[in-house]
Amino acid sequence: MSTKDNRNRKVTVRFTDTEYNQLKKKFQNSVGSQASHYIRSIVLEKPVLIKYRNDSLDRFMEEIILLRQELNAIGNNFNQSVKKLHTLKLVPEFRAWIASNEQRHEVIIAKTALIQQRIDQISQKWLQE
Repeated sequence: MSTKDNRNRKVTVRFTDTEYNQLKKKFQNSVGSQASHYIRSIVLEKPVLIKYRNDSLDRFMEEIILLRQELNAIGNNFNQSVKKLHTLKLVPEFRAWIASNEQRHEVIIAKTALIQQRIDQISQKWLQE
C-alpha cells in the first residue's frame, strides 16, 4: 500500500443484537480472518469467499468412520476367537473344526481388508471434492 492508500478514515456503525449476530454468522462462514476485511468487501462490492459445507457429505463421512471402526472391531474379535481356538488343538473335536474353519478365517480377513481398502478410497475421493 502506498501512503495515499492508507486506511485513515474510520466509520462507526451500530447494529442491533440481531443484526450483529447475523453479521457475525455470515463472517464466520467466510474464509476471511478479519471482520473489518469482510465488511469492507461487502460494502465495496468485492467478492467474498464463503466456506461451503455439504451436510450430506458430512453425514456420509461420519457413517464411513463408524463403519470403519465397526469393521476393525469385527476383525479384531474374530482374530481373538481364532487364536483362542488354536489353544484348544489338543481336544480332538476342535482339531477338525479348526482345520475346516481356517479357510473361512482367511476369506473373512481378505474380505475385511478389501472393504477397508474400498472405504479408504471412497473417503479420499470425497475429501478431495
